[in-house]
Amino acid sequence: MTYDPLLKTGTSRQEILDLLAGLAPPDLAEPFDSGRIGLIIEGKERITKISTCLDVTPAVVRKAIESRTDLLIAHHTPIWTPLTSIGGDDARLFSMILRSEMNVYVMHTNWDHAPGGVNDILADLLGLTERESMSLGLVGTCSHTVEEMVRMLKAPLRIWGVLEKIQRLAIAAGSGFDSALIKEAQDLGADAFLSAELRHSVYRSSPLPLLESTHYALESPAMRVLAENHGWEYIDDLPVLLSLS
Repeated sequence: MTYDPLLKTGTSRQEILDLLAGLAPPDLAEPFDSGRIGLIIEGKERITKISTCLDVTPAVVRKAIESRTDLLIAHHTPIWTPLTSIGGDDARLFSMILRSEMNVYVMHTNWDHAPGGVNDILADLLGLTERESMSLGLVGTCSHTVEEMVRMLKAPLRIWGVLEKIQRLAIAAGSGFDSALIKEAQDLGADAFLSAELRHSVYRSSPLPLLESTHYALESPAMRVLAENHGWEYIDDLPVLLSLS
């Protein structure tokens, strides 16, 4: 972990925004992210405490306020659809943020595509080598078993199809199960494809066995590592997994 001494006495918000834009350039984002990344809620000008998270949930915001966070960096925006009115859960969430004068900054698909970003960090976690990029995600040489990957991800893996030994693994963090992407992975020599939130129709047409984990398990490592690399705080809001016995 490194430590940013500028934050001890406070630094300008713009200086931090420039740093983040350098790590995940906005022009790397998918078109559907237009208007949904960058500084989406403006707060204090001087920044002394930065935190990261995957989702801007009420629990995350409360923890951020308690730790006196001035800038919260999230992977998923809390404002996905245009708002014509603000009420209910949205009103409660935004009122907490605005009262605290906390800035909220979003790095989404630009962080997915960025070198050293979401997919590279996931590949590092899984120890993938000899990597080849895809239009989203990558394919790398895998030396671990499924059981070992479960321990690395700290989350279950559901196997779809007949899976033998994995030598080349394709990964697409988040909801990356797409038929065209799976075909691209196959063309690059992948033996299996890892992502989250699989649809039945995609599984039925897949030429590769599929490994399904959780969205949180595949993307949260990137926000944790981002915080660790800069001496910031990562705020965990791990979803509760329920099982029936």
